[in-house]
Amino acid sequence: MKINELSKAVQLPVEVADLLTQNPNFTLYNTSDELVEASMGGSTTNEYRVGYDVHGKGYIEEVVVHKVENGISANYIEPYMRRRDPNTMVIGDDKPSDKIRYKEKYGCEFNKVREESFDWLKKQDIAIFFYNAGTQNIGVGGMAIVPANAGFFALGLSMLQEIIPVNELPEDFKVESVIYVVPPFRHTHFEGKQVVVHNRKDEVYELFCYNLYPGPSAKKGLYGVLLNRGEKENWITAHCSAVQTTSSYDNITTFMHEGASGGGKSEMLQHILREPNGQVSIGTNLITGEKRLITIPIFSEINPVCDDMAFCHPSIQKSKKKLWIQDAENGWFIRTDSIYSYGDDPNLEKTTISNKKPLLFLNIETNPGGIALIWKHIEDAPGKKCPNPRVVVPRDIIPGKVDGAIGVDVRSFGVRTPPCSEKEPSYGILGLFHVLPPALGWLWRLVSPRGFGNPSIVGNDASMGSEGVGSYWPFATGKMVHHANMLLDQMVNTPKTNYVLTPNQHIGVWKVGFKPQLLMREYLTRRGNVKFSSEQVKPAKCPLLGYEFNYLSIEGAKIPSRFLRVYRQDEVGEKGYDEGAKILTEFFKTEIKKYLQPELSDLGRQIIETCLNDGTMEDYLNLIPMK
Repeated sequence: MKINELSKAVQLPVEVADLLTQNPNFTLYNTSDELVEASMGGSTTNEYRVGYDVHGKGYIEEVVVHKVENGISANYIEPYMRRRDPNTMVIGDDKPSDKIRYKEKYGCEFNKVREESFDWLKKQDIAIFFYNAGTQNIGVGGMAIVPANAGFFALGLSMLQEIIPVNELPEDFKVESVIYVVPPFRHTHFEGKQVVVHNRKDEVYELFCYNLYPGPSAKKGLYGVLLNRGEKENWITAHCSAVQTTSSYDNITTFMHEGASGGGKSEMLQHILREPNGQVSIGTNLITGEKRLITIPIFSEINPVCDDMAFCHPSIQKSKKKLWIQDAENGWFIRTDSIYSYGDDPNLEKTTISNKKPLLFLNIETNPGGIALIWKHIEDAPGKKCPNPRVVVPRDIIPGKVDGAIGVDVRSFGVRTPPCSEKEPSYGILGLFHVLPPALGWLWRLVSPRGFGNPSIVGNDASMGSEGVGSYWPFATGKMVHHANMLLDQMVNTPKTNYVLTPNQHIGVWKVGFKPQLLMREYLTRRGNVKFSSEQVKPAKCPLLGYEFNYLSIEGAKIPSRFLRVYRQDEVGEKGYDEGAKILTEFFKTEIKKYLQPELSDLGRQIIETCLNDGTMEDYLNLIPMK
């Protein structure tokens, strides 16, 4: 299709029309299947290498692409490129923002590099296509402009966001966002670092992606586009997974699981694995080696709703008592680091091996023409597996998925916790799960601890780190306090949605993986509500943890108290717990002070001041009661 034909089909932004006029070497793609073939760059050997001539540095190879039986497999040459750098976002415009601006970080205006980016693209063979970020009834229409040899990147984007054939564009379709992909500038302008510049023009949201990892651009970059739209219109795209579960007694419960990257969102959609004897492992003691098992005769049925992002849009709110959500993605960017061998996640394994559509695999060891297996993670170094293997799966082939909007019964929040003992205290003092009043639920979402051993991002260690408001703050471009106010209003206006807090990785000295959130899901699905007697729950010793359990049973199997109240573990005790509580409390106080700005709502200010003054459970309940 020529530029004049394209311009008749859709109104192009001025910069795009100029680029395509000066560079007729573009190919328009209409389907993901076309981009599967484009990913191989015409190679007849099932292997294709992506690289660029970089001024002053010569030819730099970036990615090795294999065509495999179940799709396309892409592996980055440089281990740094296999995970999202949390410092990727830079703001290129002068609109209101709490994020670092291009001029602050690099000492010059972005416009010069923007023009250089256009100049580079005008000299390349490029691939273009139209997409819809989100869904057509809520999302933001857009256009991708990608070097033709980076077809695998375009493929991933087309799967994550809905690619739209040009002859099927709605009459009211507008190009309100554009992704420009300029990989070599990572080396010439940004010292080899991942950089995505967000340039919010009045009519078009521009994303300049200076690297080939889709996480900060095709995925989280376009998340920023949706958050920007919501900030203008006063609604939120939540950073969450969601699942609808049905117990053996036909009780249906919808869980919405939020948290920072690595907080268990994808894992909330997984089934619980049994041990060879049919029991379920809660965890293993890191000091004694003891393993604790329980017996659960039958698990609840699981129907996934979303994997990472959900619209909380006014148009889908069918009740003022519960929060209603709808999947905001066309494909799921699933991390498979917890899948070590065949049988660890039979459902996802089946979906990715016997797939109806070609998939995109990242950081998975493959051979040209072979088959990509999600437990074969590429090594970053000899004997060191990449912590961030991924597969992009189109939503329409997910088995048992729930379409449309759905009301949320339980909003859980996941935290990666390190081991905690009296000798080495840490914030790993959370029990199997805790019940939170809404005010504390809001505080946890303001702070959103990044937590221990995060596999998704570069440079994380055991330090706690804050991901910020809603846990989506790393992807938002606007003002933090405005998002905090929107989130609080949302929680106040949906009193029938309940809040729980659950750790993953460790409970005290016990290695538990993601079992706490999965067992919480099983328990609350059977129970049907989150109202407990004063005999079963009591205010936790650390007020930030809401209510802790005195006892809890699933199908008659008792959960040992050491997993409910960490100070009951001999290796932790009261002293280790109190030191951990101090670490957690000081971290919260440090993080929430930044929200005490004039724009913060009165209720939000009261909640934060309650925390800073070491408020009790009663204090939080007086601010927002539990319904």
